[in-house]
Amino acid sequence: MDYLVNLSALPADKTSQAAMTEARVTVRRALPPELKLIIGWIEDKFGSGWASEATVAMTRQPPTCFVATRDGALIGFACHEATARGFFGPTGVDENARGLGIGRALLFASLNDLKSLGYAYAIIGDVGPSAFYEKAVAATPIPNSEPGIYAGMLKTDH
Repeated sequence: MDYLVNLSALPADKTSQAAMTEARVTVRRALPPELKLIIGWIEDKFGSGWASEATVAMTRQPPTCFVATRDGALIGFACHEATARGFFGPTGVDENARGLGIGRALLFASLNDLKSLGYAYAIIGDVGPSAFYEKAVAATPIPNSEPGIYAGMLKTDH
């Protein structure tokens, strides 16, 4: 199911900066020269589908992909405007770095970027952890949004 976020009512992110400082994590917009490194990391950790979507986000100008780094290493990412206009995702954090607020910081970076582009709403496609999005940004389910934009997508056998 897809979820909707009202960007005009997006709460101020009052916790991410302190959490990222404490965790020694930097959240920033990705740079085009990092494309291959970022896409390779995403494919390794999350699969070719997300790597493909992130490639689109990385090739926009400016890139619509944000990364989280610690000690010069990539530990998380969040994209928007990848599969469709106004969509948030994909996003992921390395298993060893979860629970530090990195996903939340990346979410706010992307949603605030969408807001700065003039969007009033953002769509989170095919939501996995719905409770996280509901709590963090008051996301609400979109009725009749299944199967959604990913219906009929080609898949590979593994």
